[in-house]
Amino acid sequence: MNSSRTSDLDLRSRRPARNSQADERSSLLGSADDIDHSYASIARSASVTPRPRASRRPSIADGIFLSKSHSRSALFSQRLVSALSTNRDSGYQAANMEDSRTSASEHRVWYDQFTSTANASSCQTGQKGVGGWLRMWFDAMQGWILVAIIGCVTALLAYFVDVTETSVFDIKEGYCRGTGWYYSKRKCCLGLHGCHDWTSWSQTIRSSQVDNIWIDYGAFIASVVTFSLLACCLTLMSCHVVPSAVRFVTLDENLGADPWKDPLKFDVEEERIADSNNNPPPTFYYSAAGSGVAEVKVILSGFVMHGYLGVKTLVIKTLALVLSVGSGLSLGKEGPYVHIATCVGNIACRLFDKYNHNDAKRREVLSASAASGVAVAFGAPIGGVLFSLEEVSYYFPPKTLFRTFFCCIVAALSLKFLDPYGTRKIVMFEVRYLYDWRFFEMIAFVLLGMLGGALGALFIKASSFWARSFRRIPFIKRWPLLEVFLVALITGLVSFWNRYTKLPVTELLLELASQCEDGELGSGLCPRIEETPQVIKYLLVAFVIKAILTTITFGIKVPAGIYVPSMVVGGLMGRIVGHFVQYMVFLHPDAAIFSGCPDAGDPGQCVTPGVYAMVAAGATMCGVTRLSVTLAVILFELTGSLDHVLPFSISVLVSKWTADALEPLSIYDLLTDMNSYPFLDPKMRPIFTGELRDIVPRRRSNRIIDISDSPLVPARELRRKLQLLHLAGELDGGLPIVRRQVLVGLIPAPELEFALDKLDSETSSLCLMASDLGWSGSEDEDGQEAEPTDFTPYIDKAPVALESRSPMELVYECFVKLGLRYVCVLRDGQFAGLVHKKAFVKYVKEVVEAQST
Repeated sequence: MNSSRTSDLDLRSRRPARNSQADERSSLLGSADDIDHSYASIARSASVTPRPRASRRPSIADGIFLSKSHSRSALFSQRLVSALSTNRDSGYQAANMEDSRTSASEHRVWYDQFTSTANASSCQTGQKGVGGWLRMWFDAMQGWILVAIIGCVTALLAYFVDVTETSVFDIKEGYCRGTGWYYSKRKCCLGLHGCHDWTSWSQTIRSSQVDNIWIDYGAFIASVVTFSLLACCLTLMSCHVVPSAVRFVTLDENLGADPWKDPLKFDVEEERIADSNNNPPPTFYYSAAGSGVAEVKVILSGFVMHGYLGVKTLVIKTLALVLSVGSGLSLGKEGPYVHIATCVGNIACRLFDKYNHNDAKRREVLSASAASGVAVAFGAPIGGVLFSLEEVSYYFPPKTLFRTFFCCIVAALSLKFLDPYGTRKIVMFEVRYLYDWRFFEMIAFVLLGMLGGALGALFIKASSFWARSFRRIPFIKRWPLLEVFLVALITGLVSFWNRYTKLPVTELLLELASQCEDGELGSGLCPRIEETPQVIKYLLVAFVIKAILTTITFGIKVPAGIYVPSMVVGGLMGRIVGHFVQYMVFLHPDAAIFSGCPDAGDPGQCVTPGVYAMVAAGATMCGVTRLSVTLAVILFELTGSLDHVLPFSISVLVSKWTADALEPLSIYDLLTDMNSYPFLDPKMRPIFTGELRDIVPRRRSNRIIDISDSPLVPARELRRKLQLLHLAGELDGGLPIVRRQVLVGLIPAPELEFALDKLDSETSSLCLMASDLGWSGSEDEDGQEAEPTDFTPYIDKAPVALESRSPMELVYECFVKLGLRYVCVLRDGQFAGLVHKKAFVKYVKEVVEAQST
């Protein structure tokens, strides 16, 4: 009888064929060229039978295999070239020859596009001797070396963008005729009083029939439109195709994208769609568009988006950012710095196997990278650490805190040494205040906090309304370049005539927040008292124009941040209030409320309008982004004033309370919610009243693999079940394996798809789903016994399972802390169903919405 059965050894030889070339060094968040790979596997328990590593050419995500002894035979220079290459397989082929012949006993971790990852990690075994001690020391130093490299490279890229965008911006007004035409106006006129080398376009293009002002006006509009279109063309080159099974509303800050049917409402009656292969067409997104902060936040939570942090995205976004900021559009570069720095961190991880092969450690590095982006954007290393902790990081162990701080310090120091503006300042809008605030001003600061929060919430609603009304016009939706052209044209038409709408946002914020020095009275924003009403009117016009332009600019297909533009709009409002309070002090110097002012008669010594501008700028940015502690620290680092920490903090607190009351979601939370990302905020703790059984979907035969009668399952039946999972949008889902109502395992969907694609013929193939049971051999037409293909190596034999009466708090902690994609549910020891992370996220959102009403 035993001779008529296929032995276990023979079954092992019947595993799906694999390519001999190993690609375990391929990155989790790889470049855009990795998108042609379409499968991934999920971390399995240690009890799964180990097998050799192999290449998975048809998959989206390249394989990642962890071995106990990481080979360092490849030279560091080879790794550097391979890390910067978009096609890294050939660069690593020689280095992987020895490893590919070595069998390992640890599990592999493969991840699919638009799926969630697990918090998998590996251990470094102890090594004896001097050589082992040196290897252990180098292994411990790798993290510090890596974040130092990231900080330096991020500072270099920030320096390039700062210097280049300044020159591009000034080209709209003229060029430097003396030393170099590409010099910015500041550099061209450095140390000169008359600055005869700077030549405007009206001086170059002379016409007796047209006034010089109209020539400059036409050149300004043409430059704004040209640079904006060039930035958009570069951005459109970063197009990525989203598989039809993955349905997202938008991935590039388009608030006007059309809604779609919730995949969680997928019904069994729709199986005929899967049978006919009538899947929806694929969608597209542009990884270089927008700021990327929302996507970085979701990626750090374990969500996989291949190409979003690759070399191609880094290069395109850096170049397009120079053009978009230099065009004069109402956008900033600070948000994209976070995305650029995270790209640098992802690419740098490829230099070290320890971080290239371990997703948990990689995310620690990406958290530090995102923090360094804020450090170079605002010149605030402490604020960068808090930004990573408060806003983007999902997994932030204590050891990462100090390493992140080190990365921010390296980035800030490097940029300060490079000195992009020639002022020995990291950013343009660093200011210092000489006078302390008065007690009566606290009323104005609280009012500015309320106005800033309301303005931020109104901006979110206005941006969403504009996107839903304008961007849904068919030709605008089809041709994003046309929208950029129209926005750039409007910006050029209305920005030229007002000095404060014509300035770049960083210089404008500097001028708004600066304190009037001696000798500046009567010029710019330091008017004489009798000129204050005219200045307020001029600022009010600039405030309205900037608010409208910022609203219609957010979401267009160019690299664009919202941090500094929102601060500029708030700064204009704060400067208006500051001048108004200063004017009131002048009109009523004997009022009891102003008794704390000095008797010198100079309102400027009592009220500093620049402080009001900075307070309102922080309040408005808080209303848009809902940053709290981070923002207060950033404002402190920008001003270096301990005296004004209290006004900054109070205005931020009041702003957040006001904005939360008017609009519960920040601008990036709104984007995350629209895309239905499987994201659970670790800082949020909803109040649950139910149990796990309340959300368990009804058990369906097409969502499980029943091996009660036989461990052999036809391949075509497995393919049909897999298609139903994909149709429901669960690419990272799985099929539970049940025997007599008892859960005996689970095969992840990416693993199943990979295994099925390696079969020679699905129509006649049988798949072995359990090795601990016997079966009756079946014969083919020639009388030979049909040998099944062993699928047991792909099965997770110990999936995470919870009792149906488990409290929701426990389920929430499992998804958040363990990084699970799904949880199997048992009822009295029998399988009751499976809860996917997307379904649980949807349930949590419903609970939060019900509690807020």
